[in-house]
Amino acid sequence: MNDLAPIFICCVMPIAIVYLVFRAQINKDNRRAEVLMKAIEANNYIDADKLANVLQKSTKTAREILNLRLLRGCIFSFIGIALVIVGWVNYLEVRTFGSDSVTVSFLSGGVSLAVGLSYLIVYFVTRKQADSSDAE
Repeated sequence: MNDLAPIFICCVMPIAIVYLVFRAQINKDNRRAEVLMKAIEANNYIDADKLANVLQKSTKTAREILNLRLLRGCIFSFIGIALVIVGWVNYLEVRTFGSDSVTVSFLSGGVSLAVGLSYLIVYFVTRKQADSSDAE
């Protein structure tokens, strides 16, 4: 019984999640196509191009994408800083670096801080590129 849990968590669950996500996407696309087909078949003076545009996914503007990158960068950076601070407090309390709470706090904080800083770097680089392309 104990041998099945890691296999289930590592193999079966990720495959099931990917299957469900892709099945939902395909189902959504099939519904859109079905609505368009019925509108074309009915031919009740409905502009199929306008209907297709309405049923398409909404795309985010460049400004919205930049704001999301800035938000994610700030969130991950602050979580990383908080976890590193928790790691230092645990280190000062335990006085050994090999302790599980200290190691997990430092590793999690470092990863989160790296992800946050990378989002912020991408934000600032693309912001400069977006500003220069808007000026032209």
